[in-house]
Amino acid sequence: YSAFALGLSDYVFRTWHPRTRPADVSPGTDTWLGLEILAVDGGGIGEDTSTVEFIARSRDPGGERSLHETSRFTRRRGRWVYVDGDVEPGVQLRGDGG
Repeated sequence: YSAFALGLSDYVFRTWHPRTRPADVSPGTDTWLGLEILAVDGGGIGEDTSTVEFIARSRDPGGERSLHETSRFTRRRGRWVYVDGDVEPGVQLRGDGG
């Protein structure tokens, strides 16, 4: 989340598993507003997989939106990388009145 919010495409690229990473990881035009972690499973000492469920809020020209995802991570060469996730349908929180 922080890397997307700060536009750190290199970091996003390096921490996304190469098997599932898209060619373009550009941050896009959203302004990221907040992150709420709902659940974490795994990722402890001696574990090589983890899931994180979260809601991230963003704003684009169409209004504010939320992204609800359960992400899967794996430890690769001693570092955690994002593999993929299950995304709930996007929710528009507040429009621009049009």
